Amino acid sequence: MQAKLRLKFHLVFALLAITLLAINPVGLSGQSSSVGVTRSAPTPGELRATHAFEAAKKLGTPDLYAYLRNMPKGGDLHMHISGAVYAETFAKEAAGQGLCLDPVGIKFVPPVTGDDAPCGKGNVLAGDAFKDQKSYDKFIDTASMRSFVPYAGVSRHDWFFATFRHFDGIHNTLAEWLDEVATRAAAQNEQYLEIMASPGLRNAAMLGTSITWPADAESSVSREELATLREKLLAAGLRSAIPTARKDMDEIEAAKSAMEHCADHPAAPSPCYVKMHYLSSVGRSATPAQVFTSALIGFELANADPRFVGVNILAPEDGKVSMKDYHLHMQIFDYLHSVYPKVHLSLHAGELAPGLVPPEGLRFHIREAVELGHAERIGHGVDVLYEDDAAGLMKEMADKHIMVEINLTSNDVILGVKGVDHPLSGYRKAHVPVALSTDDEGVSRIDITHEYVKGAEEQGLGYLDLKEMARTSLEHAFLYGSSLWAAPDDFRRRKAECAAPISATSVPNAVCSAFLKVNEKASEQWELERRFAVFEAAAH
Repeated sequence: MQAKLRLKFHLVFALLAITLLAINPVGLSGQSSSVGVTRSAPTPGELRATHAFEAAKKLGTPDLYAYLRNMPKGGDLHMHISGAVYAETFAKEAAGQGLCLDPVGIKFVPPVTGDDAPCGKGNVLAGDAFKDQKSYDKFIDTASMRSFVPYAGVSRHDWFFATFRHFDGIHNTLAEWLDEVATRAAAQNEQYLEIMASPGLRNAAMLGTSITWPADAESSVSREELATLREKLLAAGLRSAIPTARKDMDEIEAAKSAMEHCADHPAAPSPCYVKMHYLSSVGRSATPAQVFTSALIGFELANADPRFVGVNILAPEDGKVSMKDYHLHMQIFDYLHSVYPKVHLSLHAGELAPGLVPPEGLRFHIREAVELGHAERIGHGVDVLYEDDAAGLMKEMADKHIMVEINLTSNDVILGVKGVDHPLSGYRKAHVPVALSTDDEGVSRIDITHEYVKGAEEQGLGYLDLKEMARTSLEHAFLYGSSLWAAPDDFRRRKAECAAPISATSVPNAVCSAFLKVNEKASEQWELERRFAVFEAAAH
């Protein structure tokens, strides 16, 4: 009897929801129909999931988190690996590596050889220091945003970027870090991570100190000048670093697989089934010669190793050098794109807010990243509405399908931008593709589900909005091959090869299977649709 009543309720709810959608474009998503792409009428599964989402939201944040944790989320396209690791992991690794802790600077230092005191004057073994709860808490609070309260002369922005130097001394443990983020992703029904990481390239980047930057290129540089510098760096042996980097990543991935016992896991969910690709990172606070050298290495690596799917530029955008050399950096990317046109680019741009820099600093960064830097995705993009001709810029981004990686917690913590002050709704109204990501989940003490909850509670996103963003993440991931969808960012119709309905128990037919086999992107997208079918079938 109760089962019949529940079925009757769901049927009534579905009919009511369809009626509401017909007369009211706000409907189930909580957003106007002018936001995002045009959608098909919701399926019965989407209606059930929407009802469960709204019910959980009414109960409060913990219930909403519990519901959204199991929701398929596609990929996280904006993740700095060192910032994604929790401080507790760094503490454990430092103790295991026998490192010492400077209790004043709260940083790790190597032990002293040939000394009765293994850590030297004033320092203590990390393993001993962390036996004391107070010392342990102090490290966690210093190496993350936990418990931080701004005080005179130190903002949340300052503290956030300062956290990274407190775990600098730890030996390379990238395999453990990748395992941590993959395990966390798998537990939240996430299937793809695009991680900013550049193993084995530090020595090659030092070649930047051996070249002389053109005297007339302080604020602008020509392609001819950059071509000359490229030839000098290649002649100096820059490419010799590429095999080493690839070998390092081979060993790192093998170690990660061994940790996770991937050979013993025949099926998902498991961290073994979270696909990972990498973006080479270019630090924008270095000298122009060093920035160019790092960028060239990144392009060369992406050109040689399919795991490295693109290049990004990072470091605080409001820094003195970052602001002064911004146009120069975009010229570097413009030139390198002309030499390596197949290398993907996702550029940090517009991670700024009024007051952080002078007004003129807010007016052009995103546009230059798009028009000069050839960015296919923009990381953050927070100051877009302060750019010259913001409406025209967003229309250009929509027309070119340039996605914005939205980092709600990071933007709140670093820039103080949240709620109605965040440009997310503006991007969506302009039909610019957007997807949620974490940025530095360890430093911020969050995960991707937290960002979905924040989107729902602070940005008014409904279930269908979040589903669209999950799909968008894979649509704009730097995965290989064609998309599953017939038209860019239009999730109403799949390509003919895989047009058959996808249910919780679906297996692709022979034609679709052949298509997915040679198109990594479509394969991940097909799997996301299957996961949505499973999730929505279980909604109640």
